[in-house]
Amino acid sequence: MMRQTLGILFAGSLVAATAAMAIPVTPDPDRDGPADAIDVGWYRSSGSNTYVDETWWATRNRCTPDYLGERLICGALRILARATSRTFEAKMSDDAGLPLPASWELMTAKNAFFIRSGHVETPLDLATVASFYRAALGQRGWIEKDGAVIKPDRAEIAFTTPDGPAMLRLTRQDNRTIVDLSVRKRANATAGIPPKSGQVRLMLGNETDEAAVVTVNERTISLAPHVGEKLAHTDDAASEGSDIQEIDLPPGKHTITVKVAGNAARSRELEVAANETWGLLVGPDGAPLPIRLY
Repeated sequence: MMRQTLGILFAGSLVAATAAMAIPVTPDPDRDGPADAIDVGWYRSSGSNTYVDETWWATRNRCTPDYLGERLICGALRILARATSRTFEAKMSDDAGLPLPASWELMTAKNAFFIRSGHVETPLDLATVASFYRAALGQRGWIEKDGAVIKPDRAEIAFTTPDGPAMLRLTRQDNRTIVDLSVRKRANATAGIPPKSGQVRLMLGNETDEAAVVTVNERTISLAPHVGEKLAHTDDAASEGSDIQEIDLPPGKHTITVKVAGNAARSRELEVAANETWGLLVGPDGAPLPIRLY
């Protein structure tokens, strides 16, 4: 009798689950968010002056279910993912010196002997992100300088740190807040890294197994698999024999589109300032990974 009852209950559960899988739901951005997959890359090398050069990147996939059953699965996966996410955020805060808000979706970080930088993308509003970083950086002993610019769609806040001057730049784009944080250390940059005076240098690389096409404004560059992927290493990026393709850009906002075979094209605006050097690495599924190199 017990076996028959369990069988009936199990059959009923299958019917209910099947029915739930077929019930359409309206997407809810407050509930349907980052789920279980965090793709991470880490590069480490030692330079000629015994310094350590490190680069990190990570993307977090979103769970956007179309049906009720998928939402239930996403919810369960999200619960399992939270512990992993908290561990990763703590590690980045300790190892890379980059505080991460809990809702981050993409991040890159660089620690070379002349710069420490981070790029973070999050759906949190700009005011919330600004408050988070002011508090987190203040706890690290950073001193905020006068003259901060805070607007609804952008913010620029300068700091004094033990390692050198720092800048926190926030912009709002496509329902995301873009965080660019950098500390200019007192050491001189490697030759071949700084841009032309008043310009911006953009280095392009592809770390995927597929060919990629990168469009910067209206200029298109084709990247074979793994071409330029060593831009994450400062010495390799500065080498005259490097296969990294470069573009000189004026300061300002630039539209970048990345297309990898088998994946939808991804576009975004990259805002850069004079005398900066950036890398753009094509990551998993064609994700554009901006890395501040100088």
